[in-house]
Parts: sequence; C-alpha cells; structure tokens
Amino acid sequence: MVHRGGLLPSLLLRSMMSSLPLHAAPVEAGRCFVAALPGSELVYFTANGSDGARPLGFPPSPGRCYSFCIPAAQSPRERVRAARLHKRLQQRLSQAPFVAGDSEALPLLSYDPQDLDAAPPEKGFLVRLAQAAPEMERCLEALLRSALPAPAQLCVYQEAGDNQLWRALWRLGGTAEGKELVGRARVVQAPQPARHPAASHLLDAAVFRSREAARGVLEECTTLIPEAKAVLDLVDKCSELPKRGSFPVIVIEGLDATGKTTITESLKDSLNAIMLRSPPSCVSQWRKIFDDEPTLIRRAFYALTNYIVASEIAKESTKSPVIVDRYWHSTAAYAIATEISGKVSDLPPLHHPVYCWPEDLLKPDLVILLTVSSAERIRRLQGRGAEKTREEAELEVDRFFRQK
Repeated sequence: MVHRGGLLPSLLLRSMMSSLPLHAAPVEAGRCFVAALPGSELVYFTANGSDGARPLGFPPSPGRCYSFCIPAAQSPRERVRAARLHKRLQQRLSQAPFVAGDSEALPLLSYDPQDLDAAPPEKGFLVRLAQAAPEMERCLEALLRSALPAPAQLCVYQEAGDNQLWRALWRLGGTAEGKELVGRARVVQAPQPARHPAASHLLDAAVFRSREAARGVLEECTTLIPEAKAVLDLVDKCSELPKRGSFPVIVIEGLDATGKTTITESLKDSLNAIMLRSPPSCVSQWRKIFDDEPTLIRRAFYALTNYIVASEIAKESTKSPVIVDRYWHSTAAYAIATEISGKVSDLPPLHHPVYCWPEDLLKPDLVILLTVSSAERIRRLQGRGAEKTREEAELEVDRFFRQK
C-alpha cells in the first residue's frame, strides 16, 4: 500500500523508521545550526556555552522554540527513506495543532563548522511558538517518539536573565511522560561560514551529475513508489550517450509567463523545426506524484526526464532543427533554489561544480534565457488557469525563491 499525502498515522511512521537503520546520535558539542526565518533571513547559531551575542529572531517573546534533526543517512536506501520521513514530518508540522496562532515550523540545518565538506548537514525543523504551551510541547514529543529513531531528542529554547537564550537537550523515552535532561547550554550567534552549509552536498542529492546517479535514487523507490519502475523502464529504452544530428538544437529557458511559448512557436515556424518539451509528455501522468515527493526523489525524476528528452533530440535533429522548451537548466535552477535557503547571496559561487553540465547529457547548440519584469509576469499569469506545481506556485509568492 502506498500512502500519498495527508497525515501519517503514528503506526505508519514507526513502520517507516523500522526499516531505516539510522542512529539517534547526541547533539554534538561544537556543531552549528542555521535556521531560515520568514523573509529568507538566515540565523546561524550554536549552543556551546561560550560568550557571545544572542542570535536574533527567536524565540518570539514570550514564546518558546523547539528544534530537532533527522540523523544523517549514508546509503542510497537510507537517504531515500530519510528524505521521505523529513517530508512527512514537514507535512505533519504544517497541520494542527502545530500551526495554531503565530506558531510556525522553519527549516533547520545542523552542520560541522570545521569541515563543511565532510558529511552532509542534518535536516530538521525549528518550531516557534508565539506562546509557551505545555499541550503543544507534549504533542511534539509524541510526534518525535513515533517518528524518530529511539531515543529521540528534542531541544527546547528558553529565555533567561540578562536577555540570554538557553537550550535544554532532552532525551525522550518510550513512554508518554518519560524523558531525561541531557544538558543545558547557552545559545549564541555562530559565524556565517564562507559558503552555505548545504552547498557542498548538492551534487547527486539535488543536482545529478549523471544518468546513473539519478537512476540509483529511483531504483530505491520502486517498492515505495510503483510509478518509479515505469519511469526507469522509459529511461532504459534510451541510448546512454546520444549524439546530436546535423541540425541545430535550440533551448528556450525562463520562468513561466516570460514568453517561452510565443518564442518557441515562432522559431518552430521560422526554422521549420521540431518542437520538444522538458519534461516530455510521456511522463506527464506521473509529475503530480513525484512533485509530492522530497527533493532527492523529485529531482532524480526530473533529471531522468532530461535524458528521455535527450534521446528525442538525438533522433529528431537528424531530420530538422529542434526547439526545446526548458531542459537541464530549469531542473538545476529549481533544485538549487529549493535546497539553498536564504537569498541570492547564499547561492553557491560562480564556477561551483553544481553548475557544470552533466558529461553524459546531450548539449544543445544554443540556449536563450527569457526574462520579464515581475509586474508583467504576474499580469500574464493572472490570465492563466493552468494547474501549477508546488514550486511554480511558490515562485509567485516568494520573491527570494524567484530571484534565486
């Protein structure tokens, strides 16, 4: 039975975790954290008891904050299951009682500041409550007991005298009331690292370097998502290193409502060209399914659709010019903008490996990027009734995501 959407019952969360051999490692001294606050402001902090300024933005007085992270996974199977668990927890935290009033769950990363390249950051959440609420705390503890590897851990942040912020680390037992205080530490600002903590781990987790890297993720999904097998069957029918024909291949890129349809149709008529789209129509019936999956799985799906399009390009470019509506650039841009919290300045620097074209993916001859003012784009979108993906909807309301 495949569960798609809605709230996961505790029994299903426990079943998911029973097949996920993660270990509930203690919150290590010296680790740092970065939380994405409303407005895409990033707050870096640590809890090492040293002197330093209090981080801005939490908790909202007189409220309280909580945080937890999902233990890092190493093998492909563990990564898939951990990613799906994170997604389910995100869905659960967006439902009552966790969104009452001004309460909110914000993205959180835990990382080693001494070596950003060593291990991927652990993903989690910073839960901010506008008012201290014992019942909400009990609900959060119950959720973590049912979802995370035992013993689950929960960090509780409280204000103290002299405007100080302290974190209490609790180890949750198996019973409803059982928990043990592991320790308390003062929370202070942490230096902002030279690059975003997630930047070094985007490759093959959000942006895939090869067909096989993306394929490996979907192979681990076949028992969880039946449609993954159908996608893999389509990919396996495509040649591994397709070559362009003698006719030019032109890719048109841009956000929705920037004029891609107008330009591509005009070029198609002018050049007597074949028109292709990415993702191709042969996978359209599965897009909604994969759009509801976490980034790791969703991006693997879209990466593989580019290889399906590449096979079509190779075939058609032997007969006529080819115009492609979106390609690898859109896949990579959405992935990076989603995984790198914050603003444009937080994106990986120029010449970072994440921007390199996959060596086994057919390259176009020319790429044209269309842009238009935000006001004009919104005006055009208002006249459309087409169904949007989650990311396309987010583009309309989040200007920082749109800029990235």
